[in-house]
Amino acid sequence: MSTGDFLTNQLLIAMPAMADSNFAQTVTFIWEHNAEGALGIVINRPLQMRLQDVFEQLQMPTTPGINAEQPVLQGGPVQTDRGFVIHRGGGDWEYTRQVSPTLHVTTSPDILGAMARGSGPDTALVALGYAGWGAGQLEDEIFQNAWLTVPCDERILFATPYERRWQAAAGLLGVDLATISLHAGHA
Repeated sequence: MSTGDFLTNQLLIAMPAMADSNFAQTVTFIWEHNAEGALGIVINRPLQMRLQDVFEQLQMPTTPGINAEQPVLQGGPVQTDRGFVIHRGGGDWEYTRQVSPTLHVTTSPDILGAMARGSGPDTALVALGYAGWGAGQLEDEIFQNAWLTVPCDERILFATPYERRWQAAAGLLGVDLATISLHAGHA
């Protein structure tokens, strides 16, 4: 792929025939994609864990009024003990990657401390684990009809209920996933 073809800041939508249970009916936010591979965070698989549980495990006192009941997401099958925060810009966190002019991904615990104190980003998703692909792997999976892609829409990230994100992301392309055949081919 040329640099312009990389999928950073795209949503990866699993096709209905996706057999890998880690990704069946998922939407994955691609926060880094280059010649060496891709990194993403699944954004529609909430865990039974809440943000309050994370704060307690990290022994971070919380300020009243924060959204500590927000679910933590199962971000992917890789390093499931590592936290990732997708958030709108602002703040100065130790390990942050700017994905777009408005979206960032932070992997350092200082952002969680700020969130516990009520001084973190106003809008954020917290996930454990990530999805990763080696050089050319994601491109091959797309060629094999495993995924659809669409530019990221922050409404899907932050406002759409988790259980509706898969269909809503496909809807950005005008696709109804219920009407797609489970068998794909190449013309």
